[in-house]
Amino acid sequence: MNNIKNTQLFRLLAANFIQLLREPAVLFWGIGFPILMAWGLGIAFTKQGDMNRTVAIVKQSSTGTAESKLYPFLNKYATISNGKYVVKLNNTKLGKVNISFKECTWNEAYTLLKKGNVTLILEDHPKIVTYHFDPANAEAQILYHLITGTLSQGPDFYALHQEEIKPMTLSGTRYVDFLIPGLIAMGVMMSSVWGISYSIIDRRSKKLLRRMVATPMKKSNFLLATMIARLTMNLIEAGLLFGFAWLYFGTSIQGNLTALFTVFLSGNFAFSGIAILIASNTANPEVGNGLINAVVTPMMVVSGVFISYHNFPDWILPFIQYLPLTLLADSVRSIFNEGAGYAQIWMELTILTLMGGISFVVGLKIFKWY
Repeated sequence: MNNIKNTQLFRLLAANFIQLLREPAVLFWGIGFPILMAWGLGIAFTKQGDMNRTVAIVKQSSTGTAESKLYPFLNKYATISNGKYVVKLNNTKLGKVNISFKECTWNEAYTLLKKGNVTLILEDHPKIVTYHFDPANAEAQILYHLITGTLSQGPDFYALHQEEIKPMTLSGTRYVDFLIPGLIAMGVMMSSVWGISYSIIDRRSKKLLRRMVATPMKKSNFLLATMIARLTMNLIEAGLLFGFAWLYFGTSIQGNLTALFTVFLSGNFAFSGIAILIASNTANPEVGNGLINAVVTPMMVVSGVFISYHNFPDWILPFIQYLPLTLLADSVRSIFNEGAGYAQIWMELTILTLMGGISFVVGLKIFKWY
């Protein structure tokens, strides 16, 4: 046992763990923040509640109440609350929708639109209502169809044909089921790249690596200890995040657990190798910041952590699908929600392992202590 404790790798590992535990901010950003993010987004997109939306009405000065198509409807079906006309639509399967109609000028309507308070502006002409909205905005399109249907058929329009609606109860189809695997994958990337790269760059800039190289320490042991410490931290973070999602949202793992563990290891290896490659020659923390952000920020945006990357144009999808974060998120998500095993994720495993191995070998070759 004494021989094990005296090994260089063991002592380096112990030093890395002690350094992590001495930084409360690391524990918060690595463990607390992902849980808070999962809770906030899960509540916003999973828990069913009343849908409250506001639309702006710009009334033409020449339009009288008798000529208006909109106001007779509002006077008949709406209630007035806080100076707004509120129309309540109810569907036992789809939930309640409360649409508030706010009278304002064009300038006020544009201001509300730019602030995101409204997505749709109605212009009340004699005997006709015109609709102003961004056709690419899905929420505005839904409101447009709701309002046109309600104006033509009355508030009961929303409750018609409920027998045709079959609520989906299949496990893994909720937004939170899509989100949690993405957050686990993003946590691996952020923790590995920032935790390893910035730590090495910071030590090099403070001349701490110069002191280490004066000791009979192997470069490979130093880097392996950093990688293993970060892997252990990532396992704890991912376990606590999944535990929260399981207890609060009922998230489950439908696929092979050993395949999940293996792909988690390969993802950690891939991002640890990338982190070492980034930090291998950089001594300036500002340059290191830029390099790290250049690697992680595009993947956070396009790799399907929060929304599906299939929303992007078809021509860019082949590039997105082979990004390391996309490979990790897709494979973890398929195990969580689709019941996947090794047969379905072998390609992702292979690519991630190769990425990690090549990056680690190149980073080790060009690594500089100072």
